[in-house]
Amino acid sequence: MAETDAPATRRGAQADPESGTRLSADEIHDNILEPAKKEMERPAAALFWSALASGLAISLSFLASAYLSTLAPEPHAKAAAAAGYPLGFIVVILGRLALFTENTLIPVIPLLNHRDAETLGKVLRLWGILLLGNLIGAAVFALGLAHTPIVAPDLAEPLRRVADSSTAGGFWLVAYQAVYAGWLISLLTWLLASTHSTGAHIALTWLATAPIAALGFRHSIAGSVEAFYLAALGEASLARMVGEFVVPAVLGNAVGGVLLVALLNYAQVAPAREAARTG
Repeated sequence: MAETDAPATRRGAQADPESGTRLSADEIHDNILEPAKKEMERPAAALFWSALASGLAISLSFLASAYLSTLAPEPHAKAAAAAGYPLGFIVVILGRLALFTENTLIPVIPLLNHRDAETLGKVLRLWGILLLGNLIGAAVFALGLAHTPIVAPDLAEPLRRVADSSTAGGFWLVAYQAVYAGWLISLLTWLLASTHSTGAHIALTWLATAPIAALGFRHSIAGSVEAFYLAALGEASLARMVGEFVVPAVLGNAVGGVLLVALLNYAQVAPAREAARTG
């Protein structure tokens, strides 16, 4: 993930002392804007390898969910699985790895500040590289999980059960439920930019991602591990998993991140920034 918790400019705090001890929306915006510009300028190779590592790391959410579901009786198995689901996201965030769904917010902020073809091109480049790297990492882990003894054989059935539940529903249901997962992840990115505390980052990540599993929302990258796992087992065709889960989940996450967080949160600070530019 990009370094969204860089030091605030403090411009807002000095001009608006009534904001108290918390960062203002304008300061959070700036904490995202400057690192986002740097992220968009990173070499393609650096972005790809970070994205690949992220796709591998996010797979821990699948493993943790399946494992914890075996420790609770059936009425509580889903809640137990949801409690473990944030593990992969925590690793990605603390490791500063590049995750596509976080970047439905981060590069959009510079685009909203500079609405030109050059910035749009940089956003599309970033999205393309991160999505490719994330999906390859997810596929590699899924293949290894399906065809090598990464975990004990008695975990195979819980893994299959979790994967079935997470990828079912068809194109339109997956796309719709993915909107809310995209909203939560982008909202998490905004919140992470408001604090330097590692403990707060872990707590915020758990609070924002556990509901994705608990409420049946769909995360395109974490869910792709499960989709590719089913395909590797022969439980579903790769074409079906891509067409009925990966594609709609990516689209839904993008819509949720861009529309529900990036545009709305930018709208909080846009009038003052526009006035400053024109004044």
